[in-house]
Amino acid sequence: MREQKLFRNKKRKAKAWVTAERGPGELRLVLGGEWVTTEIEYADKPLQKIGGFQGRKIVIDGTAITHLDSAGAWLLLRTKRALEKASSQPIPLALPQNFVLLLETIQRVPETPACVAAPQRTISGYISDVGKHSLELFSGAYSFLGFLGRVTIESFQGIIRPNREVPWPALVRQIEETGLNALPIVGLLSFMIGIVIAYQGADQLQQFGAEIYTIDLLGFSTLREMGVLMTAIIVAGRSGSAFTAQIGTMKVNQEIDAMQTIGINVVEALVLPRVLALMLTLPLLTFYADVMALVGGAVMVYFDLGYSVPVYMRQLEAAISVEMFMVGMIKAPVFAYLIAIVGCLEGLRVKNNSESVGLQTTRSVVESIFLVIVVDALFSIVFAILGI
Repeated sequence: MREQKLFRNKKRKAKAWVTAERGPGELRLVLGGEWVTTEIEYADKPLQKIGGFQGRKIVIDGTAITHLDSAGAWLLLRTKRALEKASSQPIPLALPQNFVLLLETIQRVPETPACVAAPQRTISGYISDVGKHSLELFSGAYSFLGFLGRVTIESFQGIIRPNREVPWPALVRQIEETGLNALPIVGLLSFMIGIVIAYQGADQLQQFGAEIYTIDLLGFSTLREMGVLMTAIIVAGRSGSAFTAQIGTMKVNQEIDAMQTIGINVVEALVLPRVLALMLTLPLLTFYADVMALVGGAVMVYFDLGYSVPVYMRQLEAAISVEMFMVGMIKAPVFAYLIAIVGCLEGLRVKNNSESVGLQTTRSVVESIFLVIVVDALFSIVFAILGI
């Protein structure tokens, strides 16, 4: 039998060594030394280069191993599995008895699958994805309409029979959370938006000597569109996401299951107070946002264009009307209804894990803002048709 040494360390005496003994019909790997984390790198490369075993029986003899840890055991198993895959035959592995339990423990750990390249996309794959996403979209729209109808019916029942249906303490609490606590952020952002609109409008209109109409632009855009739209977006990001997170956390903690078990109407107890509260507070927040935006515009006009407050008020009074103000205010309850419905629905869709809470909260904000902008576009079309 001819022996071929596969491992040789020129710089130091290796503590982990590998030799191969090739004979007629057999390849015998002899392993020895300290197969521990600090030493196995010296045996790793030679093991990967082992060849010439075609048609031979392979035997791994590790009885000369003196020390073995989990890293060394993993290297032994990797070598054994690689040789078994290449030779299509079971390979015996002999070890000292005190290392057998460690090897069996490592062997029970599932092998990490190798990274594979993503399959090349085909036309049929794209069509399949389009169909899948379309079905998900229609399914989501169907469930949204069903939930919308249920909440609408129970909302009317709450208005007709308030003493029976509406949990008033929860409603008052939600009015405080969605309205009173939102005043600072809504006021600050609206004030800044008024400054931006006035500054950009003045910068463009000064080119034509018509900077006085900056006030008209500010009043028209704020009362009719920007005031209610920006307030709805802020509320969607603040209160809509809070609805989803609160209800979703209750879903994860199985509080909603407990409520349903004892016969509590979840829509009546959790959804209805949030919907009614937001429908009451968003119009008030919109009015507050309109005022703050006009104040911000007044500050910018005063410092940038030099118009005094009386001049600003006279020009603003001539530019705006009650009809213009009501166009913005009519949208507010509709936007509030959509934001609250989406926020509560996504909260009820949360699965029993914390990751789902974050996912549905993100979806709630995105869907709410999307619906608000779509409905705002529909309002604009209807008002244009009606000549308002």
